[in-house]
Amino acid sequence: MATARLDKGTYLGYAIGSVGTAGYATVPGLLLAYYLTDVLGVAAGLAALAVFVPKAWDVVIDPFLGHASDRSVQRRGSRRPFLLAGGLTLPLCFVAIFGVPAGTPTTLAALWVLVAYVLGATAFSVFQIPYIAMPAEITDGYDERTRLMSWRVAFLALGILLFGAGAPALRDAFGGGYGGYTLMAVVMGALIAAGMLGCWWMMRRARILHRAEDEPSLRTQLTLVRGNRAFVVLLATFFVQALATASMLAAGQYYATYVLDDEKAVTPLFLALVGPSLLVMPMWARIGIRAGKRTGFLAASLLFLAGTVLLLVVSLAEVTGAAVFVLVAMCGIGYAGMQMFPLSMLPDTVSAATAVSGKRSAGAYTGIWTAGETTGFALGPALVLLLLAVMGFVSSTADEQVAQPDSAVTGVILAFTVLPSVLIAASLPLLRRYDLTAEKLADLTETQEAPR
Repeated sequence: MATARLDKGTYLGYAIGSVGTAGYATVPGLLLAYYLTDVLGVAAGLAALAVFVPKAWDVVIDPFLGHASDRSVQRRGSRRPFLLAGGLTLPLCFVAIFGVPAGTPTTLAALWVLVAYVLGATAFSVFQIPYIAMPAEITDGYDERTRLMSWRVAFLALGILLFGAGAPALRDAFGGGYGGYTLMAVVMGALIAAGMLGCWWMMRRARILHRAEDEPSLRTQLTLVRGNRAFVVLLATFFVQALATASMLAAGQYYATYVLDDEKAVTPLFLALVGPSLLVMPMWARIGIRAGKRTGFLAASLLFLAGTVLLLVVSLAEVTGAAVFVLVAMCGIGYAGMQMFPLSMLPDTVSAATAVSGKRSAGAYTGIWTAGETTGFALGPALVLLLLAVMGFVSSTADEQVAQPDSAVTGVILAFTVLPSVLIAASLPLLRRYDLTAEKLADLTETQEAPR
C-alpha cells in the first residue's frame, strides 16, 4: 500500500531544526580547538581534553534522555517539550563556551570551556535525540524518509554554510581575540535559537502515526538496540566517518593559517566544502531511490576519500591555489551524501526492529545514535590536537605571534588530509555489512501487519 506523502509544511518545519543543530555542531568543531590553542594559549594536549570530555559525557547521559523522550511520547503523544527545552538552553551555553573573559589564566580558561561545553552537550542532546527520532514516527514510507532527509540535510548544509562561513567572518569583523569570539557567539547563538524554536513551533501539527502502548524499561530498550544488527553496523560506520569529517573540520582553520598562510582563508575553504551540498542533495536523493541507499552511501564515501587523497598530493607539492578549493569542493559533494544517507537509513533500522519485536523505542535508538555521533565529532578535534601536540605545535595567546616548526606544519597537513582519508577507508568494510534493503524492510513490515 502506498504511503501518503508528507506536506511541505512538515518537510520545512522538520528541516529548519537542522539550521540550529548545524550551528552548534559546526562552530565549535571549526573554531574551538583553534580558540583554545591560539587565543587562550592552552597547550594542545590540554585542549584535546577540554574538547573531548564534554562530548564523552554524552555516552553516559544520552541513553537516559532517549528513554525519557520515549516516555514523553507514551504519556503525552509528543516529543516537542524536549525540543523547547533544548532550544531555550543551548544558545546560552553556546555563548558561554566562547565567552572566556580576557586575561583568564590558561588552566582556568580550559576549565571554563570544559564546563560550558558539558552543559552545551547536554542541552544539545535534549533537542537532538527527540528530533532525530521523529522521522520513524511521522511516516512509514521508506522513500518518504529519503525525501524528508533530503530536506533536512539541505537545510543542514545551509546551516553549516551559514555558520561555518559566517562565524569566522564575524569573529574577524568584531576584531578577533576574546571580544571577537564572544560577540560572534552572541550572534550565532541567536540563530541557533531561531532554528530550534522554529522547529518546535512548526512541528506542532505533525502527527505521530504510532504511539507505544507500554513503556519498556531502559534496560529492555538497550537490549533491543544491541540486538539490531543493521543499526549497530550503521552506527559504527557513521561514527568512524564522523571522526573523519570532524578531523577535517577542526584542522581547517590550522590549514588556512599555517599552510595557506591566511587565517581568513578558512571562510572560502568552508564555502568550497559545504556550498556544493545545496546543489547536489537532489542528486543523492535520486540515487538513493533508484540504486539503493547503501549504494549511494558507498559512492559518496568513495568520492570524499578520493578528494582527501588528492588534497594530500597537492599539499605536499605546495600547491595552494584554486586546486585546493576544487578538491575541497569534491569532498563536499561526497560529504552531502555521507550526511543524507545514514540519516535516512536510521529510521529504517528502527522500523525493522519494531517489526520484529513489536516494541516502539525510537528514543532509545536515537539516544545511542546521538551519543555515538557527538562522541565522534568530539574525538575528531581531539585527535587533531593530539597529532599537533606530537608534531610540536606551539600554542599562543591572541596578542602573540609565534613561528611554527616545520614538523607542526606537516602535522596540520596530515590532520587535514591523511587522518580523514584513513578513517573513511576504515569505514567502508563496515558499510558493506549493512543489508537492510527496501525489500527486506517491506517484508518485515508486512509480516508484522499480517493477521494472526
